[in-house]
Amino acid sequence: MNLPNVLTLVRIALIPVFAVVYLATDAYFWLASVLFAAAAFTDWLDGYLARRLNQSTPIGAFLDPVADKLIVATALALLIASYGDWRMTIPSMIIIGREIVISALREWMAEMNRRGVVAVTWWAQVKTATQMIAIAVLLGNPPTFENIFVIGGLGLLYFASFLTIISMISYLRAAWPSLREGMRPVE
Repeated sequence: MNLPNVLTLVRIALIPVFAVVYLATDAYFWLASVLFAAAAFTDWLDGYLARRLNQSTPIGAFLDPVADKLIVATALALLIASYGDWRMTIPSMIIIGREIVISALREWMAEMNRRGVVAVTWWAQVKTATQMIAIAVLLGNPPTFENIFVIGGLGLLYFASFLTIISMISYLRAAWPSLREGMRPVE
């Protein structure tokens, strides 16, 4: 157990905390946003420390993307439920759907012994930063479309969903030769 892995576990532990805070009362939207932002920051920090301190581990490589997907999916589900509106649902479902597809793709590529083919791209890093900022802004404000911060956060969420599609296409293009190979019948 090293510091990057502990940070990943802290991020996972923060998920129910920020969810309960968000759902508990309207007075604490800002606190849910701060907890989410802290968890998002640990995403960057644990990766940075793992590389900087040369403390990458197989369990860390497995848990980090799982933690990211859990926190984003939880936050987006909370936002979909609290807004109850298609304007929040569409970009959220695009982001969640992409996460499922890319997780399955990574699993497939690992099965094919080609995990490095679907390494994190620049598009994915920008997408992640944009979606984390958008979600933090949206969690930090009451769920009403009359709020300028909500409109800005929703605009960022739509931009993140666009980047989500771009990064997914990038991953699928990189993996296509291996996917085609996997579709061939076994002789």
